[in-house]
Amino acid sequence: MIEPSVRAGDFPRLAKQTYLNTAAEGIPPPCVIEALATYGRDKLLGMDGRLLHEQQWSGLREAAATLFGLTPDEIGICSCSSEAFNLAALALQLKQGDEVVISDLDFPAGATPWLQEACPATVRLWRSREGALHVEDLMPLLGPKTRLVTVSLVSFFNGFMLPIKDVVETVRRHSEALIAVDVTQAAGRVPLRLAGVDLIVSSTHKWLLGSHGGGLVGVPAARAAEWTVPAGGWFHLANAFDADRFERAVTKPGAASFSVGMPNYPAVYAVHAAVRYILATGVEAIHSHAQPLTEACLEAVAGEDVDLLTPQSPSTLAGILAFRHPKAEAIHRMLHDANIHIMAHAGRLRVAIHGYNTSDDIDRFLTSLRQAVARV
Repeated sequence: MIEPSVRAGDFPRLAKQTYLNTAAEGIPPPCVIEALATYGRDKLLGMDGRLLHEQQWSGLREAAATLFGLTPDEIGICSCSSEAFNLAALALQLKQGDEVVISDLDFPAGATPWLQEACPATVRLWRSREGALHVEDLMPLLGPKTRLVTVSLVSFFNGFMLPIKDVVETVRRHSEALIAVDVTQAAGRVPLRLAGVDLIVSSTHKWLLGSHGGGLVGVPAARAAEWTVPAGGWFHLANAFDADRFERAVTKPGAASFSVGMPNYPAVYAVHAAVRYILATGVEAIHSHAQPLTEACLEAVAGEDVDLLTPQSPSTLAGILAFRHPKAEAIHRMLHDANIHIMAHAGRLRVAIHGYNTSDDIDRFLTSLRQAVARV
């Protein structure tokens, strides 16, 4: 996807538009579309297709394990990041007096399960300053009551990339809390170095270039007991069809417990193909190609008459940059009319740069942005 000939063959639509909105929706390569068709052909086999479905399931777990730096047995598959975090809340079984730390740069999926009235824990908010989360601001929030610290590796809001090694060291030094990391805005775009993290969650329809309906969960074996979901169902149960199945429900430990019901096999096929595509290209290669484009774009946008939301530090920059403008919606319409696709929400404009983007994409965006800002 980073080579011109490959990009032209795998993403022909991108020759006709400037697409800088992967943080919302990734553009799938042909292998993902073919994988969905393969699922359809396999489904026509009826029960004989189940063996083929299971092969895709196992293949995705192997591919995701490579992506996350885990083993296949440490990978679970559900339907989305929201489901994963709600199942994680079930697993923790928090009590009155427990504390959970969230941040104001998190996506709702990772933050809101702990804010529900049914959750008895106290939520403590790690607040950002000038678009960044500072580890020294996390320390006062930690203590003997802290059960969980949940963060996004890369913020959907402004693209700030958390220094996760420093976060892990700080949490371990000041509490016995578990650490959950949402890598949705990082997986497939930046190399993942997640040593010491206790729960990894990712959606699959953005930078991974897969379909909707997929959620990847990583649970290191050493944390399987803490992250075992006590939910009803069958696929994740060890005794779902045993003689004692109406007397007790025994959940498989760890990652397997997040796969509660019948797998969403169409998504499994699609995401398996997508992750294999990303791995074949190489996340390091994608990062090496896209990072200079992102840095150059951020530097140029910072010089425009906008309110930059993304910190200007290469060490905390991934694939996203964001800014505000009083006429954001009008600017967004002008860009869209010029066939330049970014995201706009509540006065915030967000640009996302992946491996299939080029310097021409950035030049066209910046030229059109300057024209739009001048006109509004």
